[in-house]
Amino acid sequence: MPDQIIHAQPALEFIPPALNPLILWGCQKLLPAWLPLKTTITDIQADNVADLVKLFHQFQEGKIRFLLAFRHPNTDDPYCLGYLTWQLVPQIAREKGISLKHPTHFHFIYDRGIPLWAGEQVGWLYSRLGGTPIQRGKIDRQGLRSARELFVGGKFPLAASPEGATNGHNELVSPLEPGIAQLGFWCAEDLLKAGRSEQVFIVPMGIQYRYVEEPWDAVDKLLSQLETECGLPAFEKNPESLENPNSEIQSYFYRRLIRIGGHLLAMMEEFYTHFYHRKLPQISESAELSTRLYALLDVALQVAEEYFNLPQKGNLIDRCRRLEQAGWDRIYREDIKDFETLSLLERGLADRIAEEANLRMWHMRLAESFVAVTGRYVKEKPTVERFAETALLLRDVMTRIQGGNPFGRPKLGKQRVQMTVGEPISVSDRWDAYKSSRRSAVAGLTKDLQMALEGMIF
Repeated sequence: MPDQIIHAQPALEFIPPALNPLILWGCQKLLPAWLPLKTTITDIQADNVADLVKLFHQFQEGKIRFLLAFRHPNTDDPYCLGYLTWQLVPQIAREKGISLKHPTHFHFIYDRGIPLWAGEQVGWLYSRLGGTPIQRGKIDRQGLRSARELFVGGKFPLAASPEGATNGHNELVSPLEPGIAQLGFWCAEDLLKAGRSEQVFIVPMGIQYRYVEEPWDAVDKLLSQLETECGLPAFEKNPESLENPNSEIQSYFYRRLIRIGGHLLAMMEEFYTHFYHRKLPQISESAELSTRLYALLDVALQVAEEYFNLPQKGNLIDRCRRLEQAGWDRIYREDIKDFETLSLLERGLADRIAEEANLRMWHMRLAESFVAVTGRYVKEKPTVERFAETALLLRDVMTRIQGGNPFGRPKLGKQRVQMTVGEPISVSDRWDAYKSSRRSAVAGLTKDLQMALEGMIF
């Protein structure tokens, strides 16, 4: 969502999927040239593609319906999915002598908020590629109905991220949302009601990015930039070369990262204590950053929740989703049927509500950016990837605090992508359990999917 919203807007319209074969063909042709031009990706490899080919073949023969549940560490993930589906699947099918109907493609679920910050043209494109939007912070009946219909009757399988959003970490899976599992059971239910015999599967898929050459110099420059923006004096330079860093140099980078994170935490603690009169729990400055960070994020969300009169329940991600929807409800006004009939005074009041809602959502956006940051992630495994991921997340937070756009991230180096198609999880085999206890069955399937995605991290 744009950072500066000062006017109330008409209600968000549902963007119906409107697959256009010509647009799909054009994207398939353009993708190989787009990847090196617009991303840092130099190579995409995938394991178990033959298993995905077999699933497509069974789908096209009317034997199964399946949903590809992919990890979502990076905003470049859709390009990787496109390459897998449009390039690698047909290639492996030819090698295996398996005849697939053209084109191989997925319908997909995307966040309705993406076109708000990425531009209306993205919503137009996603629609023409067969995507369907969902509003994450409420029971979006129209969005759920569309996804459900595509799962049961779409021309192609369905793809979605059970994490709900990117988390910026290659080796850390966010808690999964239960919606994917629920969609699976709805699909099984709808098929049974229609007297159809297809089996339903959810297919987990891992995605990981690795730098072609370890970008220690780029990480060093990024940390120096963050130190400057924090007003910290330059860290004493390590005399050794940054090439092939040993444990001493890794310790040097870790101390810099912790210093920046600790300073940022202290500033934000003072910010909420002094200006919002919040009482943070007494936590020693020597405590782990994650402990202090959780307390800070809890307070930041409380500031927004009290304004929107929302309950303080659920995990941090649940609370962020709820706040996002509360803000949208005050900006994109479903209760105003015709803006043209508003008096100037009514329009002015609506604009004030929208502007203040946007300002209060800033606290949620801050927490959303900061929620995945943890000192343990780097300490447990001090690789350049983990240093880079954490430094970039800190940069996102600081950019948002300064009123900038966090989506224009610096590029630290060329990357290779490794994708892994996991073992399909049968939803149909769990149908009896679902009939006995829907909540338990959904929770169990979500847990198994979480374990499968975590098991594909290497």
